[in-house]
Amino acid sequence: MKTASITTAIRATAAGFLFLFAQHAAAQAVPVRVIASNGVKGVLDEVRPECEKAIGHPLSIEFGTTVALKKEIEAGVPFDVEILTSEATDALRKEGEIAVGTRHDVTRVGIGVGIRAGTAKPEIGTADALKRTLLSAKSITYAKEGASRPTIDKMLERMGIVDAVKSKSLLLDGADQTSAAVAAGKTEILLTLISEIRSAPGVDFAGPLPAEFQTYVNFTSGISLHAKNPEAGEALITFLTGPKMASAFKAKGMEPR
Repeated sequence: MKTASITTAIRATAAGFLFLFAQHAAAQAVPVRVIASNGVKGVLDEVRPECEKAIGHPLSIEFGTTVALKKEIEAGVPFDVEILTSEATDALRKEGEIAVGTRHDVTRVGIGVGIRAGTAKPEIGTADALKRTLLSAKSITYAKEGASRPTIDKMLERMGIVDAVKSKSLLLDGADQTSAAVAAGKTEILLTLISEIRSAPGVDFAGPLPAEFQTYVNFTSGISLHAKNPEAGEALITFLTGPKMASAFKAKGMEPR
């Protein structure tokens, strides 16, 4: 019994050393630099530990609007993986920033309405109901360069209320700023990607835009032509687009591709 106990203890100690060694090795691995849209921030923040464990590399992630991040890439900011709108990815590929054959569809998401947590949900289920809500709201906010901006502008134009809501619309730099304004009670209505609403602290999801106004923003990935670790980048995308991540995307109101 004593010998068996000693053997068990030795094995447990060895296993512990191996675990610590693996953790140390992963920590020492070269980080994979990711440039990603705010639209996928909630998911990536949540699954980051799983991603790092799966690919054996830490992640260094910069989030922002697709417009701003695309400009950074074009200005020469180094990166390994980008996850931006499909339009931006395709443009970067044509510009020679993305390696041939590395484009992958990641997810898509619709646009919705957010309100301060704990407040009554407004009527937005139909086009007329949403129009009344926007006209009666004291203030509205959305990102001036967000991926949802074209859809919002087109919707307001179709409703014929562009001028009516202009003076009470607060256009900010990105998702963090707009959601924070609603959470703090500075603005009443948030219009943005559903994934950004579901990920924002202090904000409740009131619902999606009515079908006649709804569009989906597609997010795709690509590997930099100058990536320092393209293999780890490909492993990251393979993991994100695998079946294990489907539930994480769905929890944020996104549809895995």
